[in-house]
Amino acid sequence: MNANDCLISAYGVRMPRIIYGTAWKKERTAALVEQAIGLGFRGIDTACQPKHYNEAGVGDGVAAGLHRGIDRSELYLQSKFTPLSGQDPAQVPYDPNAGLSEQVAQSFRISLENLQTTYLDCLVLHSPLADPQHTLEAWQAMEQLFHSGGVKQLGISNCHDPQLFELLYRDATVKPAVIQNRFYAETGYDRAIRDFCREHRIIYQSFWTLSANPNVLAHPTLQALAAKYRCHAAQIFFRYLSQIGIIPLTGTTSESHMREDLAIFDFELTADECDAVEALL
Repeated sequence: MNANDCLISAYGVRMPRIIYGTAWKKERTAALVEQAIGLGFRGIDTACQPKHYNEAGVGDGVAAGLHRGIDRSELYLQSKFTPLSGQDPAQVPYDPNAGLSEQVAQSFRISLENLQTTYLDCLVLHSPLADPQHTLEAWQAMEQLFHSGGVKQLGISNCHDPQLFELLYRDATVKPAVIQNRFYAETGYDRAIRDFCREHRIIYQSFWTLSANPNVLAHPTLQALAAKYRCHAAQIFFRYLSQIGIIPLTGTTSESHMREDLAIFDFELTADECDAVEALL
């Protein structure tokens, strides 16, 4: 991973500027993660949530990548604590009757086991809890993991309420380094949250970036830029995001799309071209 392909977080963690997302991969997870690492991905996102993720499969894929001679320190592994509301009741990975702090601790231990690693580069709270006090309680349990050295930084996902995010930031001892949200028109592309992120050195990760934005990808502006740079509209959109400091997740299962996603750093949009894409959002 060269310097151009990563950002340094407020906690000094090297984060690849594009991350491979592993939701919905089921029994194909290990093979796809191994392939992604083999092609050059150095950031992997998963969750301790069997409903949508096969975290142990991610661990097998990572182990296969390490057997190819890649060092663990070259990888950015990010997992999530998923509250009960986001779990399938039939396969909760931790004790559903335990206290919230203990659920966080159990989930973390299972993630380390699944991923065959001794630490996480980032632990993300998969979503705020219904009660802001419970959100803070879960966060404080995550802070303990940070202080113990098991996690290098913390983040939150699926948080589209700027006030809630700012409240968490204010009350947290270990400030969020990352927020990971759906990037789509319905939330105004999180403008207020992204402004707050810029002010406080928080890195914004986008998911659902392509599937939620077919109109943007089909727009003549992106089509013209794709023609100019001899690439696809998806690459233009990912490149634009990377140039404004957003880290997109890609969950593609296609080898050619994996290669294309990694190739976005082979060209650079001009300031005017970035403005033209920005105008579509």
